Amino acid sequence: MNALIQRILATRPCNWSPAPLRLAAGLVFIGHGSQKLFGWFGGPGLKATAQFFSNTLHLSPGVFWAGLAGCGEFFGGLGLLFGLATRFFGLVNAVTMVVAILTAHISKGFFAQGGGFEYPLTLLLVMLSLMVSGGGACSIDALLAGKSCRSGNTPLVPAAN
Repeated sequence: MNALIQRILATRPCNWSPAPLRLAAGLVFIGHGSQKLFGWFGGPGLKATAQFFSNTLHLSPGVFWAGLAGCGEFFGGLGLLFGLATRFFGLVNAVTMVVAILTAHISKGFFAQGGGFEYPLTLLLVMLSLMVSGGGACSIDALLAGKSCRSGNTPLVPAAN
């Protein structure tokens, strides 16, 4: 079990490229999850989201699927924002985006302005990137793994000869 946890937390602490992806995607997912769960930011809240999931998307029981999507987005977004279990929460939100694409967006075409799958596809690709890279620099994953750029890890840009 310890080896599994180490693999989930593994990251290159000198790699800064995941940081802006984590921050942006984390905020987006926190926002969307809070709309589904709490009705914040003009969202429908859990009851209306559950009805939409059940009646329109044919995902029953609606409250289960809406709660699962909302919790995955909200808590997964928090994990991404802070770089905690980045690979795990990347997987959670990647699966959420695949379900969103297949159930709510693919029939509406590609472009986002028509409700198409352009935006959830972009988020899916960001999640796949974070699953590969891990949390990188300034992440709780790096802190928990006891790694820092000062501990002799390879820097992002190699030194000139």
